[in-house]
Amino acid sequence: MTDRVAAVAELWQAHRQAPFPGRLRNVDVAGVCMVMLDADVAGCVSTWLNRGGTIDGGRWNVLSACEQELLRVVPELIDDEAAYYRRLLEMTVLVLEAPDDPSLR
Repeated sequence: MTDRVAAVAELWQAHRQAPFPGRLRNVDVAGVCMVMLDADVAGCVSTWLNRGGTIDGGRWNVLSACEQELLRVVPELIDDEAAYYRRLLEMTVLVLEAPDDPSLR
């Protein structure tokens, strides 16, 4: 397991154990549905991990769009909410910056 995959796996484990911030269940922040943002990143990251550190082009594009949304919403959040979404951002960046087979994109 590469260091990057191990780092994402550790963040993923912490994310799966963290409760979703209750206030954000039915809330958009900066025009972003927080539940969908969480679900989109989670789906892409779990797929990336299950595939040993590779991701297809469609998921890479989804994750890239999520990165922009995360950069927009994280400054608007506080405390546990901010920590929850910063962890998503950290995983997103690690996955997007991972060396990958470009033929999959």
